[in-house]
Amino acid sequence: MSSTLTKSVKLSVATLAIMNVTAVVSLRGLPAEAEYGVSSAFYYLFAALVFLIPTSFVAAELAAMFQDKQGGVFRWVGEAFGKRMGFLAIWLQWVESTIWYPTVLTFGAVSLAFIGSNDTQDMLLASNKLYTLIVVLVIYWAATYISLKGLGWVSKVAKIGGLVGTIIPAFLLMVLAVMYLMSGGVSQMDFGGSFFPDITKLDNLVLASGIFLFYAGMEMTGIHVKDMNNPAKEYPKAVFMGAIITVLIFVLGTFSLGIIIPQKDINLTQSLLVGFDNYFKYIHASWLSPIIAIALAFGVLAGVLTWVSGPSKGIFAVGKAGYLPPFMQKTNKLGVQKNILLIQGGAVTILSLLFVVMPSVQSFYQILSQLTVLLYLIMYLMMFAAAIYLRYSMKDTPRPFRLGSKGNCLMWIVSGVGFLGSLLAFVLSFIPPAQISVGSNAVWYSVLVIGCVVVVVVPFIIYAMRKPHWVDKDSQFEPFHYDK
Repeated sequence: MSSTLTKSVKLSVATLAIMNVTAVVSLRGLPAEAEYGVSSAFYYLFAALVFLIPTSFVAAELAAMFQDKQGGVFRWVGEAFGKRMGFLAIWLQWVESTIWYPTVLTFGAVSLAFIGSNDTQDMLLASNKLYTLIVVLVIYWAATYISLKGLGWVSKVAKIGGLVGTIIPAFLLMVLAVMYLMSGGVSQMDFGGSFFPDITKLDNLVLASGIFLFYAGMEMTGIHVKDMNNPAKEYPKAVFMGAIITVLIFVLGTFSLGIIIPQKDINLTQSLLVGFDNYFKYIHASWLSPIIAIALAFGVLAGVLTWVSGPSKGIFAVGKAGYLPPFMQKTNKLGVQKNILLIQGGAVTILSLLFVVMPSVQSFYQILSQLTVLLYLIMYLMMFAAAIYLRYSMKDTPRPFRLGSKGNCLMWIVSGVGFLGSLLAFVLSFIPPAQISVGSNAVWYSVLVIGCVVVVVVPFIIYAMRKPHWVDKDSQFEPFHYDK
């Protein structure tokens, strides 16, 4: 999320809390956690404590520390561990977002399938791999084409999409669940179950590790730390308020689905729409089903329109500083990074073709989601480690927002918890989930392991091949502290 705030405008605690919620919350992942019943609440709370809150605080300190310098995570990690590692960090951020598109668009395709009036036909269409593949590619390339044209109106579409496609449906889902229970409806979720999960079954924790991806993105709001009157006091309040609201939406939304759909019938890609359908039938308002399907699809499409060109801008700026070949620095007449967008689109197309080898739409959805989690977590591991390291290598650098007024103990605790939590989720993400047919385990491990290795190795190769003429003469990228 970008900001156009001037220095005279200051954010309130409530405003930043809402911005945090908007940046993080998405309903598409609720079915994955509904698999766990009451214990899903444990996973949400655990991930918030060991990942969401540490990410927010650490990113706030780093963003404020380098508020006047370009680079984002490239700057943060690069200042600590060198330019090569910084390039790896921002590369992972870009590639992760590229892999994310097929998963979010799969959810959009499923939403569009439920616009029809025949439930059976809608579910068959939603599970049809060819249909989903076509919708994913058509919508993605349409969004890329529009991005290349330059979009002043996309921010407005994104705001409306976030409201219509996420916030209103989330609230409606919870209201429907309350109405259902108060009118005598029988809950399909056993609220007498254990809050604490059976951690001896590691394969059952795989879907839960995906919660870390639900919370990913909080580092983006760290850029607003200087837009508050008293960031040392107000920013932590905003983080906790936003975290509580986010967790409540996820927990109550997940419970709302579990109440209306039996655990054995939960499907990662379809169950959100099926849940709404079931509630609407119960209150004799089935005519609302196509409307909510359109709203959810609009929310997805609006988000994709916003983010198709977003993450690529970061690596584009770094590329102009000499880290990418001139080919990837090419822009169109509007200044849009056209070649990076085209390369990104090619990668999305190749990933989408995994439909051919995966046994189902939801297995495809799950394996790409897991690869996204793995790549993003590598970046977060580097970020947490960099925050601690910079406390010593750049100890005299001003920190407008600082974890702990004195000493480094609090930074060690917060970053340490975030690092260990991310490491745990990283390890768990390799285990095939017990709840989903992923076909051959060999395919599962091959995609994840080879995917991670290739994505991590490529930036090192590019870095080693860089040439002096790669530096754009118009680049204004500030040098690192050790270059001065």
